[in-house]
Amino acid sequence: MRLQAIIAFAAVLSLGLFAAQGAAQAGSLSDPASLSEQAPPVYKAKFDTSKGSFVVEVHRDWAPNGADRFYNLVKNGFFNDARFFRVIDGFMVQFGINGDPKISAVWKDANIKDDPVKQSNARGMITFATAGPNTRTTQVFVNFGDNASLDGQGFSPFGKVIFGMDVVDSLFAGYGEGAPNGHGPNQGIVQSMGNAYLEKAFPKLDYIKTATIVK
Repeated sequence: MRLQAIIAFAAVLSLGLFAAQGAAQAGSLSDPASLSEQAPPVYKAKFDTSKGSFVVEVHRDWAPNGADRFYNLVKNGFFNDARFFRVIDGFMVQFGINGDPKISAVWKDANIKDDPVKQSNARGMITFATAGPNTRTTQVFVNFGDNASLDGQGFSPFGKVIFGMDVVDSLFAGYGEGAPNGHGPNQGIVQSMGNAYLEKAFPKLDYIKTATIVK
């Protein structure tokens, strides 16, 4: 009986530890410093969206800091339920603000260092947005056309869309450029209010259902 009790206690303890580990993993997005895994040399990320699916192939040697950050964001569910909040015909589609303002807040200043520009911002290439030297965080964009003019401004592509570019092309672009230069979403309000703001004021925006690392 005593042995059975010990076995039962060990089983309960094991379940408790498993639950605690699951909770810790689920909460990892609230601690950017904890998501620092080095990405594989080449990997693929699948985005299931409101318009269909597309796949990005990432090459770490193109931009290692960007590739690592993107890998950790995708792997830990950062992009799930995020809106394509800036879609400009002929230029690019931008996303990467989490729908939960609490999550956005902790990532807002989680900057990564710049990567040298080794690839051009051609059609289908994916690149981190930046506001100046060493300011990349979570926002990325896919180029609709040949945007080689961005290369000299420090925008370093880290991957390319290898499947589903037609899906990317079809994302809703009716709101155009964001405020204050256009009538689209105001990024400051997106950061502070998240999806609640976008769903109410810009209901036609397409969105990411899930983003996952695939083989």
